[in-house]
Amino acid sequence: MSKQNTGRLYGVGLGPGDPSLMTVRAVEVIAQAQVVAFHSARHGRSIARSIAAGHIRADHIEEALVYPVTTETTDHPGGYRGAMEEFYAEAAARLAAHLDAGRTVAVLAEGDPLFYGSYMHMHKRLADRYPTEVIPGVTSVSAAAARLGAPLVEGEEVLTILPGTLPEEELTARLASTDSAVVMKLGRTFPAVHRAVERSGRMAEARYVERATMPGERTGELADVEAGSVPYFSVAVLPSRVGAPEPVREHGDVVVVGTGPAGPLWLTPETRGALAAADDLVGYTTYLDRVPVRPGQRRHGSDNKVESERAEFALDLAGRGRKVAVVSGGDPGVFAMATAVLEVAAQDAYRDVPVRVLPGVTAANAAAARAGAPLGHDYATISLSDRLKPWEVIEERLRGAAAADLVLALYNPGSRSRTWQVGKARDLLLEYRSPDTPVVLGRDIGGPGESVRIVPLAALDPAEVDMRTILLVGSSRTRTVRRGDGEEIVWTPRSYPEG
Repeated sequence: MSKQNTGRLYGVGLGPGDPSLMTVRAVEVIAQAQVVAFHSARHGRSIARSIAAGHIRADHIEEALVYPVTTETTDHPGGYRGAMEEFYAEAAARLAAHLDAGRTVAVLAEGDPLFYGSYMHMHKRLADRYPTEVIPGVTSVSAAAARLGAPLVEGEEVLTILPGTLPEEELTARLASTDSAVVMKLGRTFPAVHRAVERSGRMAEARYVERATMPGERTGELADVEAGSVPYFSVAVLPSRVGAPEPVREHGDVVVVGTGPAGPLWLTPETRGALAAADDLVGYTTYLDRVPVRPGQRRHGSDNKVESERAEFALDLAGRGRKVAVVSGGDPGVFAMATAVLEVAAQDAYRDVPVRVLPGVTAANAAAARAGAPLGHDYATISLSDRLKPWEVIEERLRGAAAADLVLALYNPGSRSRTWQVGKARDLLLEYRSPDTPVVLGRDIGGPGESVRIVPLAALDPAEVDMRTILLVGSSRTRTVRRGDGEEIVWTPRSYPEG
């Protein structure tokens, strides 16, 4: 049967519960429909039907699509998923019979039909076979923000909408990393959601809305809600932070974060959250530029040669009640800012200032991943910079690692003022390694100038190395291969021959 000879399917969004929030178009469609369908649990009560009740006439054909199971167990051989798939197929067939008979069918949906709605299961099964129109509706998210009188997002903020049915660890990570959030589908999930909000450090700003715009509506602070009182039709809201009053704290804290080797793709959720929650950002200007600007957040940039002064400044701010994020590249504990901050924090004047260090993706890990798996076995990490330690120490460590047949990750290999270290290191390593030992040159990994090259140790040219380059020198076991697409990769086997 062609679409021209059938009835028309409508997915009708009814809004969050208050019938007066139905759109004019939703009312028009219900009025012209011959069949009104709605989902309900086995008790027969349908929230969708109750919202639209004032527009349902005696001559409407009503199709109650009754779920075989909601939260209880089922003896269906396919389990819960199998029972629901069978139900959706049967419900779609019932609606298809009306459409084939030329009747107009309006499927009612609370909120918006395509936003966590039951209608979408009918849409996926029928929209390609029959003329279809979806009538959008006001979502519970919009209704909750309106009832709280709190902006959800402003400017460049990001809103994340999460189902409470996600695993608790996943909820925690996503809540920690976003600006604003709404967690839906509470009810039985509330204890896990509550813990996730608390673990993400967002409880102080979290709000609660139950049955927004409906009878029995309740709003308040999420921290004050008892788990046993939470229905399914409730949400947790973390509103916009823009313009929020600055908290008065007796004590602040410092968190040292790593931004990875480049931009936002390399940030962990925990680091994103710490950066968003900070009152002040302190760091080398190049690394601060990787962090989005947020209204009300203060940024304190400096050059890369004042680490101790930068650490002391951050700790002073925290001592005055500020939440401070010290921004570092890569991992803050690998030749970066964590050491400087902790060294100053060990002084008597700062012993009571809380300090945390959050890990980041290291330059070595990033370059290794781009090249294959050169760090697949034991390896040593050594800085070639002799600004903070004499070259004799570096040379001694290079010899020790080379003699032990370790893969080497060489940081800070060269700069405009340090041009000879790479050549000296190459010549030293050639005393222990074969000339064809693979060396990965990873430059600006994750950045616009990214390049990854694999060269033999003997052909390593110091002129091709700068401060934005990291060197990964293979062991005697490290291998290279050129794959079918022409790409050369390098890896170090995890197995080692017995002595």
